[in-house]
Amino acid sequence: QVRLVESGGGLVQSGGSLRLSCAASGFTFSSYAMSWYRQAPGKERELVAAITSTGGTTNYAEFVKGRFTISRDNAKGTVYLQMNSLEAEDTAVYYCNVNIAWGTYWGQGTPVTVSS
Repeated sequence: QVRLVESGGGLVQSGGSLRLSCAASGFTFSSYAMSWYRQAPGKERELVAAITSTGGTTNYAEFVKGRFTISRDNAKGTVYLQMNSLEAEDTAVYYCNVNIAWGTYWGQGTPVTVSS
C-alpha cells in the first residue's frame, strides 16, 4: 500500500533549477521523516537531503548544501526538493524514501540530467 511517486525530473542546463516532487500515500505521511536520495550511473545511492515529520528540521549532504532545499506539505502528502545552481555532477536518478518501522520504501525515481 505504501506508494511514493516522484516527478519533476528532466533535462536542465548547468546553473539551472528544477523542483522535484514526491507524492506519498498508504501511510500516515505526517508521522514520518522523508528523504531524497540519488544514484548516478556506476555509483552508490547516496543521501541528498532529509526532513523531519513536521518539517522543522532538515539535513543536507555537503555537496548540495546551499543549493538544494527540501520541504514538505503534510496536507498534500508531498515532499519537495528544490534544486538550484545545478551542476553536471548532479546528474542522477533521484529517489524519494521513507523509513517506516516495518520497512524502507522507495519510489521508482525521476531522472535528472544536467548538461554543460
